[in-house]
Amino acid sequence: MIKLSRYSIGEEELNAIKNVFNDGYLGMGKFVMQFEKELESFFDNKTHIAAVNTGTSALHLAIQACGIGNGDEVLIPSITYVASFQATSATGATPVACDVEMTTGCICVKDAETRITKNTKAIMHVHYAGNLGNRDAIFALAAKYNLRVIEDAAHSFGSTHQGKRIGGSGDITCFSFDGIKNITCGEGGAVVSSDKNITDKVRDLRLLAVQKDTENRFAGKRTWDFDVTDQGWRYHMSNINAAIGLEQLKKIEGFSKTRRTLAKAYVKGLQGIPVQLLDIDLDNVVSHIYPILVANGQRNALREFLMERGIETGIHYKPNHLLTKYAATNCPNADYFGESLVSLPIHVGLTEDDIANVCGCIAEFYTR
Repeated sequence: MIKLSRYSIGEEELNAIKNVFNDGYLGMGKFVMQFEKELESFFDNKTHIAAVNTGTSALHLAIQACGIGNGDEVLIPSITYVASFQATSATGATPVACDVEMTTGCICVKDAETRITKNTKAIMHVHYAGNLGNRDAIFALAAKYNLRVIEDAAHSFGSTHQGKRIGGSGDITCFSFDGIKNITCGEGGAVVSSDKNITDKVRDLRLLAVQKDTENRFAGKRTWDFDVTDQGWRYHMSNINAAIGLEQLKKIEGFSKTRRTLAKAYVKGLQGIPVQLLDIDLDNVVSHIYPILVANGQRNALREFLMERGIETGIHYKPNHLLTKYAATNCPNADYFGESLVSLPIHVGLTEDDIANVCGCIAEFYTR
């Protein structure tokens, strides 16, 4: 079976976990502090970091740290995992589903602008399949209407834009480090921002809003006399997860090179086959997933055909505007994506021969 996705860990990560066990403290402590420092270095020390337990938590706390809540609205592309919408509604704010660009799957700026109201406070720019879409236009729209830009970069850790790492520029960027992302902590996430007020707020909120508890935990102490002024959450990262992340971070350049090579092999191997590829800058994007669009209602038949040949596929994602909780209308491009998307296998355990096999089977489907 050629798996759709999978983690890549080795003895280095297992030994790192043993070091945490030997240290004697599994919760949030010095390993999390070191992981945050290494991430700051990764982003050229131009941003501030708050590590949390999931990418969804990162989005939730980033929105809350912006002061967004009841009565406010956040613009989000309909094609994203439901976590983007759930993180928004968890603050009391309303996620507003927007249509996507047909070429990238990222938020359509023109459509988003039509949905702005006096209650709109932020745009969530989801880096679909690692793609950055029209990022400059998104920031220009945000500046025009005085909106925060929260980038859901769960798919794009290691990617660059105009020579800078994603996370090293912009407003607020949220990453996921779950088991199959570009690097993993087992489970984990991070809020990255040049606005220290945001990350300081997140550092409190992740620890039940106990003020300044982060500093004590990083020093191996507990906070016994404290104040709480906000609704907080138990979203902090553990030393175990941070230890895994520290080892994974050492491997990101190799992981990125492999993912780029595999994505480019798909581009080459799918030439001449009647499927639509997304417009992705594969010299700068590190692909977490590799989706294609299959027309004429053949998506499910292709998936079954590939599974019979030992090739696992996925659907990233069902449009959120079709979910009961977030129902909306007038997202025709997202509707087409929802009917046509097929995600092909991509992870660092694959080879170019595996990709050639997948492409050959797709060609066989169309010529049988």
